[in-house]
Amino acid sequence: MNLCPYCEATLTTPLVCTSCDALLPATGEARPSPFDVLGVQTAWDVDGKQLKRALLDLSRRVHPDYFATAPAEQRELAERASAALNEAYEILNDDVRRADWLVRSLGGPSDAEERQMPQPFLMQVLEWNEVVEEARGAAEGSPAWSAMLQLCDELREERRGRLEAIGKLLSPLPEPGAPTLVDLRRELNAVRYIDRTQDELKNLRLEAALGGA
Repeated sequence: MNLCPYCEATLTTPLVCTSCDALLPATGEARPSPFDVLGVQTAWDVDGKQLKRALLDLSRRVHPDYFATAPAEQRELAERASAALNEAYEILNDDVRRADWLVRSLGGPSDAEERQMPQPFLMQVLEWNEVVEEARGAAEGSPAWSAMLQLCDELREERRGRLEAIGKLLSPLPEPGAPTLVDLRRELNAVRYIDRTQDELKNLRLEAALGGA
């Protein structure tokens, strides 16, 4: 456990001492993990309320507005700390981004290195693509439109199930370099495909609404 260089209190985050409120300069070349930044345990399961409390508490301590009249070095530290804090919260508060960070931190492949999706999922993708194509330009109330609305429900349920599978594979965390990390990346690729398809369907519905306005 690191100690504050100013008051020697135990540090809960590398950004600021929560005992004496001293901003802490970056040490070493490695960026602190988002879990370290917010002072929470590295794990898949995170408490959303705990994250929010940590964000609000640390934001109060490092916000650049509180250092407006401080020396330039302190203002720069505050700006960097505030940016790091917000980025850490955005990662940990998003299931997909949190899983992606964990996979990469454990030595798993990136989405550029592993582009495949689970094999059974690919058969669903072919069927879904047909529904999306038939929905383009279809009139509201038509069979193609009804199939598209049904697909919206299917995708929400499929996404929920995929995230549950990801959570199980990450609880407990795999060993660094474990083969499971490839499976996790493929599951994440599937979730990202679902997200893109949901966005596409949302745009189709919006275009139809605007066209009928």
